[in-house]
Amino acid sequence: MNKYSKRREALLYHAKPHPGKIQVVPTKKYATQRDLSLAYSPGVAEPCLEIAKDVNNVYKYTAKGNLVAVISNGTAVLGLGDIGPEASKPVMEGKGLLFKIFADIDVFDIEVGTKDVEKFIETVKNIAPTFGGINLEDIKAPESFEIERRLVEELNIPVMHDDQHGTAIISSAALLNALELAEKNIEEVKVVVSGAGSAALACANLYLLLGVKAENITMFDKDGMLVKSRTDLLDMQLKYAKDAEPVSLAEAVKGSDVFLGLSVGNVLTPEMLLTMNNDPIVFAMANPIPEIDYDLAIATREDIIMATGRSDHPNQVNNVLGFPYIFRGAMDVRATKINEAMKMAAVRALAELAKAPVPEQVNIAYGETKLNFGRDYIIPKPFDPRLIAVVPPAVAKAAMESGVAENPIADWDKYVEELLDRLGNDNKMVRLLTNRAKTDPKRIVFAEADHLDVLKAAQIVMEEKIGIPILLGNSEIINELKEEIGFDAQVTIIDPKTDEEEERRDRYANVFWETRRRRGVSLLDAEKWMRERNYFAAMMVNEGDADAMVTGYSRSYPATVKPIMQLIGKAPSVSKIATTNMMLTKRGPIFLSDTAINPNPTAEELAKIAIMTARTVRMFGMEPVLAMVSFSNFGSSPDPEAVKVRQAVDILHEDYPDLIVDGEIQADFALNPEMLKDKFPFSKIAGKKVNTLIFPNLDAANITYKLLKELNKVVSIGPIMLGMNKPVHVFQLGASVEEMVNMAAVAVVDAQEKEKRLKMAKN
Repeated sequence: MNKYSKRREALLYHAKPHPGKIQVVPTKKYATQRDLSLAYSPGVAEPCLEIAKDVNNVYKYTAKGNLVAVISNGTAVLGLGDIGPEASKPVMEGKGLLFKIFADIDVFDIEVGTKDVEKFIETVKNIAPTFGGINLEDIKAPESFEIERRLVEELNIPVMHDDQHGTAIISSAALLNALELAEKNIEEVKVVVSGAGSAALACANLYLLLGVKAENITMFDKDGMLVKSRTDLLDMQLKYAKDAEPVSLAEAVKGSDVFLGLSVGNVLTPEMLLTMNNDPIVFAMANPIPEIDYDLAIATREDIIMATGRSDHPNQVNNVLGFPYIFRGAMDVRATKINEAMKMAAVRALAELAKAPVPEQVNIAYGETKLNFGRDYIIPKPFDPRLIAVVPPAVAKAAMESGVAENPIADWDKYVEELLDRLGNDNKMVRLLTNRAKTDPKRIVFAEADHLDVLKAAQIVMEEKIGIPILLGNSEIINELKEEIGFDAQVTIIDPKTDEEEERRDRYANVFWETRRRRGVSLLDAEKWMRERNYFAAMMVNEGDADAMVTGYSRSYPATVKPIMQLIGKAPSVSKIATTNMMLTKRGPIFLSDTAINPNPTAEELAKIAIMTARTVRMFGMEPVLAMVSFSNFGSSPDPEAVKVRQAVDILHEDYPDLIVDGEIQADFALNPEMLKDKFPFSKIAGKKVNTLIFPNLDAANITYKLLKELNKVVSIGPIMLGMNKPVHVFQLGASVEEMVNMAAVAVVDAQEKEKRLKMAKN
């Protein structure tokens, strides 16, 4: 994508369909006059009076306890500098979005129109009663140091400047683990720091708390080594100034153990790296260009332990591992501040989590066979679902032990359960899915690429490195549309109807005819069909000219599926094709089957659909918990439809005793673990969180998924084809660009899985 198109896409993202990235959503009923009279006058007076009697009741009756202010004056915005408070607002909204999706914390972003330290502090203090926490953001040094210090002292709610402390906390966890792997004593290691801004100083301060000796830290800024003879240093920098003659960065690096980079790209050369001690620890965190290129560093020193700020290399030091969970833990015990003990608790929790066995969901997301604690895995991955259950409790306990918690937690098991329940409030699965696809992109045929939205989806798939698109359709139209949307990357375009493709058409036709000539297909039929894009695309996948195929945007589902069934067919041992939709609901992903193929499956077919769906759920790194839904509960109706579901459950219990599945059961009982446990404690799914619903017929499944999608605006990924011999997936008619991108990612992951199974079978 050219620079203009990228700029246009970014602007459209922020402008449409509603300006900005966050909004206020009511959490109480408001449908009736009675609701409104409770929400406002006269009912609202009662909580007001209770808060007036005891100010702590504000946490009981308002949203204060889950509300953070992200506050900036726009003086140091990302890499953009002093661009003003209004221009900083998109960044502050983005920070609010991260708070919500990772820790379910609500945010108001506040942009303050002053550079005066006293006025800024006074403004924040005056609005603080609204909030349960304050996150300072993008405020330039040295003012940021004084602002944070004063607000921490003068307010009784958590305050943290994430630019300073976020990187410090994450890199400290990485340092602890790197030192353990290198078998080095923290009190003896020599540390060189390139950069002397707020983040570098915060890192150094936290390293001291971990046990690094101040005399073993040598710090540099853009003007060279920090020494006491310099007159341009801040008070906080003087702490690390040496009483000695300055030396070059290259001299300082000689014989050092740790290099911490928070400066500019390429300041650490391979020659300098070679002079470091054995098992050098290098945290090169300048973005987007690190202090030394990752591949270059690894090639230079086999014994290096390295981290960067980039997501495309191991050991990403990412602030999102810290700030959402630190505020979550601090606010859940109503901490009056975020102190050093709480930061250290977060450091140690992150370090320990990296040593724990990694869930399969995380391995799948990052395309790893098995992530294990080691040089390429010293800090947890940002998508690790355990973070919310590990870091907030550690922070909360530290707040209690250090005497700053005003609402101590008594039942830690219940608290962890509540934290895990918050995970269902976002679309992490989409990020996991696309991340998994990116680990090994596959060639995907887009069979209808001369439609604008399909081409947009292919463009995103290519630019995000999800897959390698092959575009089918009228090449003249495709090239015109490519120019229109700024899709200027080189990509394969094929028009099956042109003379240029005659040789391949004939080859495909002959292969197809050989397999179908005893089933009423003539060679002439085969040659004619190979001019049709879905037949041609399916043969590309069959013949290994592509790895996967997506289609269906412009045709009805049955019309699209027919050629695929003729050419691709079922996988070995599969007797029935089906589909499932993954619905990204507030309670987490739920798979619904069968949503597109089988009108009225038998009990045996339902059981097979359940097994295929369970395999797909596992493909996404989740343990399937299946409910076979009906209008009946465990034999309460003799109706044949209910009996059919009951018989399917009997088959599953008999043939797959380890599968967590039960029914027949009504949907509300299936989705309410407490209600199910109370009424049907004998059920195999009682007390468990169901993530898969198998419906008795196509009507029920299709209607349910489309109702969820339209009424609740639930993101749907699917229908995902189950039981096909090759990775082929069909869009719903008129699918959105987002839906097509998601389905393309599914197709890539499916291709990865089928390739893996094929290799295992050969071995």
